[in-house]
Amino acid sequence: MALAYDGAIQNLIDAFSRLPGIGPKGAQRIAFYLLGAPDAEAQGLADAISEVKSKVRFCEICGNVCETSPCPVCQDPRRDRGVICVVEEPKDVMSIERTREFRGLYHVLGGAINPMANVGPADLRIPQLLERLGDGSVTEVILALDPNIEGEATTRYLAQLLGPLGVKVTRLASGLPVGSDLEYADEITLGRALSGRQAA
Repeated sequence: MALAYDGAIQNLIDAFSRLPGIGPKGAQRIAFYLLGAPDAEAQGLADAISEVKSKVRFCEICGNVCETSPCPVCQDPRRDRGVICVVEEPKDVMSIERTREFRGLYHVLGGAINPMANVGPADLRIPQLLERLGDGSVTEVILALDPNIEGEATTRYLAQLLGPLGVKVTRLASGLPVGSDLEYADEITLGRALSGRQAA
């Protein structure tokens, strides 16, 4: 029988190990780090968790995380209201914002179609997207979903759903990352890079 720590330390390890991306060993390292950390640092972490749970919500329009709804992006009058970029999760909004290339609005689906995890179209924020397209002011929807099986399935589903609405539906270009070697590229990535080639 495997030995476990007693009481509070084991409870903390168990709590950390339930977080995504943290395994049992990582959870144990974090727990013992906090045990040896100054009280102010441990209290700061507890306060930050409590604050995020009490203050952060989802934007009533786009689904992004915010402290006041609508979020700052949806409230910004300088944003192009004719273009909506559809992403899976709020963290994807920040990834696109860091490029400083996109000046439109966002729509967070809250995931992707994944039959293995029992996530279908009804589990995503697709009705809210359709509602946003209802007044005809949106001219383009950019599908910026993860380039994996679930993201591809969701992209295809949305493209078929939105196509008849008369709105331009585009997707992010995909290809080879800078600094990579052709020999390590998979066939799908290399094929998309070829079909999406540009003038040199």
